[in-house]
Order: sequence, then C-alpha cells, then structure tokens
Amino acid sequence: MPFFFLHPRLLLISPRCRSLHSPSSLSPPHPPIKFDTDSVLETLSSYSTDWSRALEFFHWVSSAAGFSHSSATLTAAVDILGKHFEFDRAWSLISSLPSLPDRSTFRSLFNRLAAARLVSDALLTLDRSAAFGLRDRQTFLQLIDALCDHRLAPEAYDLCFKTPLFPVAGDTKAHNLLLRGWLKMGYWGQCKLFWEEMDSRGIPKDLHSYSIYMDIVSKSGKPYKAIKLFKELKKKGILPDVIAYNTVIQAAGHCDGADSAIRLYREMLDSGSKPNISTFNIIVKLLCMEGRVREGYQFLHQMKKNGFDPDVITYHLFFRHSSRPKEILWLFQRMVDAGCRPRMDTYVMLMKKFGRWGFLRPVFMIWRVMEEQGCSPDAFAYNAFIDALVQKGLMEMARKYDQEMLSKGLSPKPRRDLGTDCDADDSENGNI
Repeated sequence: MPFFFLHPRLLLISPRCRSLHSPSSLSPPHPPIKFDTDSVLETLSSYSTDWSRALEFFHWVSSAAGFSHSSATLTAAVDILGKHFEFDRAWSLISSLPSLPDRSTFRSLFNRLAAARLVSDALLTLDRSAAFGLRDRQTFLQLIDALCDHRLAPEAYDLCFKTPLFPVAGDTKAHNLLLRGWLKMGYWGQCKLFWEEMDSRGIPKDLHSYSIYMDIVSKSGKPYKAIKLFKELKKKGILPDVIAYNTVIQAAGHCDGADSAIRLYREMLDSGSKPNISTFNIIVKLLCMEGRVREGYQFLHQMKKNGFDPDVITYHLFFRHSSRPKEILWLFQRMVDAGCRPRMDTYVMLMKKFGRWGFLRPVFMIWRVMEEQGCSPDAFAYNAFIDALVQKGLMEMARKYDQEMLSKGLSPKPRRDLGTDCDADDSENGNI
C-alpha cells in the first residue's frame, strides 16, 4: 500500500501491516474501513502541494478501499492537478469518470487555466464541456468570472462584447462580473468608466453592483464615497445584505476609526441583518491596526455569541499584530486544539516571525505541527525554515533541507552561507 499522510479521521492501515504489529497472528480480522467524502477531501487537501501523491491517493482510495468518488472529490483532484499545470492529467481523470464532472469541476479548470494565463485553453475547455451537456450561458459566465478573478478583465470584456459566445448585452450579472474584474486589476479609472457605461446601456444596478462599486471607491482611497453610495442604495429601497454592510463597515473604519465601524455594526444588528465571520474579522482587524489588540480579543465574545468560532483569518490578524512570543504560541496551540486547521501561509508567517526574532525552538515546534497535520511543505515553508536554521548557524541541517527541497522539485533560494549563491560563484570564477 502506498504511504500517505492521512487526515486523522482516516485510519489507513492495511490488514497485512496490522498483522506485523499485532501480538498474535490469530487475532480476528479488522472490519473493513469505510471512507466518507469529507475525510477524502481533507486528505486530498493535505496534498495540495504534491500532485503525484494526491493523484496516487485518489486512485488508491477507489481501487483498494472501495470508495466511490463523487463530483466533489473529482473536482478537488482536478484542482490540485491544475494548480501544478498538469492539465492533460486533469482531462485524463475527467475522461475516466464521465458521469462525475459538473459545473464546479469546470469552474475549477477555468480558475486554474486563467491563473496560468491560458485563455485559449480556457475557451477550448468551454467547448469541451459540451460533451458533458454543460456548454451553456451559465458555464460561459463561470469562464468570465474566472478570467476576472485572475486580472484578465480585458479578455473577459472582449468575450462579452466584441466576440460574444452568448448574449450578455442587457445582463446585470455579466456586467457585475466585469466590474469586479476591473476592481481586481486596480484600474480605478476604468471602473468609473464602466460604472457610467452601465448607466448609458440602461443596465439596472442591483445590490451586487453597489457592493462592488462601494468596494472600488473604498480601495481607491475614497472610503467616504462608499458611505455615500451606501446611503444612496438605501434611499432606492434596496435592502443591504451582509456583504454591503461589511464593505461600508470597513470604509467607515478607514474614514473615522474602529469606533465608527462598531456603530455601523450595531446599526446592522438593529436592521435585522445578521453578521458573518467576515464582519467580525473586519472589526478585529481595525482594532488591531489601532493597537487595540486586547479589545480585539474581547470582541471575540461577540463572535461566539453570534455562533461563530474564530477562523484562520481571525488567528492571522492576531499573529500579525502581536509582538509577544508566548502569546503567539499560546494562540497557535489554541488554534490547533480548537480544530481550526492552519493553512500553509500560517506556518510560513509564524516561522518567519520567530526566525526574525531569533527564536529557533518555536520554529521547530511549528514545523513539527505542520508535519503532524499532514501538510506537505511548499517552497515558502522550506525557505522560511532554512532561513531560520542559517541564522542560527545550523548549516548542516540547513543543507539537508535544501537538498530535500531539490529532491521534491522545489526551488530553494540562493544563499551565500550555503554556497548556493550563483552570483558569488560567478564572481569567484571571474564571470561577472
């Protein structure tokens, strides 16, 4: 059986391996292990940085363990392959399970192809979706959404208006996607022009249109205009949702400070609109930015009262703004104990922070937790760990992990202390 780091909910030990460690070979056989979709998804997620292991596990769990894959598990595997530009393997996997691909599978493919700037391949994928009965306007809008997500708004605009595959001229949703695309690119002038273009075309602006444009003016350095737009949409009789409230709460915080944001939060509660986890994270962030970390901790009680537990972003805010090593370690332990799974950037952030402070023991502890959680370190994690080792003079151990990176196909950054600085080698050989 292949070796896997598996999610703790899965006890993946073959009967043969058990017999080697059992006190008696005559012990009764263990009942077959049953796998559920959530556990398989968690395990695939832990291999997001190692596509070959992820694919190996995907095939193993269906063949050796008898698990029946679903659209969700197929989409997760396709997403991992796409992340590593293994698009041919992704299509091979999709073709081997023709009854499973759904819109989420193609949305994942569009997302990875757009991230790789492969617009022509994304269009080909749209055409190939016809074989699964999914080439329609909805899938086309998924393609537009993916392009806009990855700063390809000009290409998305051309597909909508210059060479339209599906009619979107009077479609508010398509215009909202494009408006958000210009926002992603930070083209504030183009955002304003497109907002006015919507008026000239007679496109009715809905709540999402206003929420996106409020975000645009806020991020372009004019949060007071976001507050003005919020009042405008209320005058039009459009009932704000949690996203609109979150945008204006953040804008008010940037304009007038965290206290103003908290007043809007209370107004939100009075209006009957329920906050979400992002609402609390915005206010915690504003408090932390003002140096009011203790008040940020106190605000967590409001979060609990509304039925929310701190998520990864909440913990990141405290990690980023705390300068007390013991407090950060306590918070990290609490995060793990509470079942909030750290992300790879969590480990990288903390290893860099402790490495910068010159504390090596916490760096080892964080690396160990990362391995225990079944996360396969990426290049950023390796580099943060090696930097901490080099800073403390542990050159042999640093070289070991540097070689381990290379063996996994990851690129270590050049380091003069380890003799991997290309510029230094060139200058020594007289090649400048």
